[in-house]
Amino acid sequence: MAAAVITGAGRGLGRAVASTLAARGFIVHLTDLEETQATEAAAAIGGGAFGSALDVRDEEACHSVAATTVQMAGSLDVWVNNAGVLITGTAWEQDAEARRLMVEVNTLGTMNGTVAALQPMIAAGRGHVINIVSLAGLVAAPGEVAYSASKHGAIAFTLGTQLDLRRAGIGDIHLSAVCPDGIWTPMLEDKLDDPAAAGSFSGVLQTPEGVAAEIGRLIDHPRPVLTIPRWRGVVVRLLDAFPSLGARGVRWLMRDAERRQRRYRKLIESGHWPPA
Repeated sequence: MAAAVITGAGRGLGRAVASTLAARGFIVHLTDLEETQATEAAAAIGGGAFGSALDVRDEEACHSVAATTVQMAGSLDVWVNNAGVLITGTAWEQDAEARRLMVEVNTLGTMNGTVAALQPMIAAGRGHVINIVSLAGLVAAPGEVAYSASKHGAIAFTLGTQLDLRRAGIGDIHLSAVCPDGIWTPMLEDKLDDPAAAGSFSGVLQTPEGVAAEIGRLIDHPRPVLTIPRWRGVVVRLLDAFPSLGARGVRWLMRDAERRQRRYRKLIESGHWPPA
């Protein structure tokens, strides 16, 4: 039976991904910084799912989770690096602790999980590491610059490691960077009135279940980068390709993002979003 590890799985997107994979027949190991959230989510999912505490900043702990999963389930087929931290604000206003936390969780945590997963996957000759990045990993994100920088590091590590695997002649292990638009999870729930977070509301706000369904399909048809929705990936790549154009238009772009943020706030507060 196939097995999967999901980090940051106590709630939000991680929990939705765990439910999706469990429904597809995976034995799911849910991990979270808060052990109680992980074990309670696993109990609710059922189907052999189990939970444990994991701080993705701890490399040895990541290796221990991988070993435990193989011991409990017999294999490790999918590892989803979902744990992440978003702290908004301009670079000169954020303190070193905030910047360090985002880099340690979003970048180094992704590296730690990836390397821990690859050890048993290379031994088995198969596997799939899925790293939840963000559209902010494809383009500079005003108001979320340190977060965006940490996600740029995560996507570079993902794609570069995939290339190293192919260079080494390893063809049946896949790495994917998933880059969704803003997702209505606890990460954004306190940011409806935060103008620095407006970029996360500038496109099509996603639901955890919708993104989780896309991740389920990604397992069937691996690809290096998946943007959700796909047309948004085209837009942000164009902005990234022409930084001078983005700089000239940033005030207009952020005013429009703030307008969309206010619209989502009204829909959410009135109970008209997310869709039932």
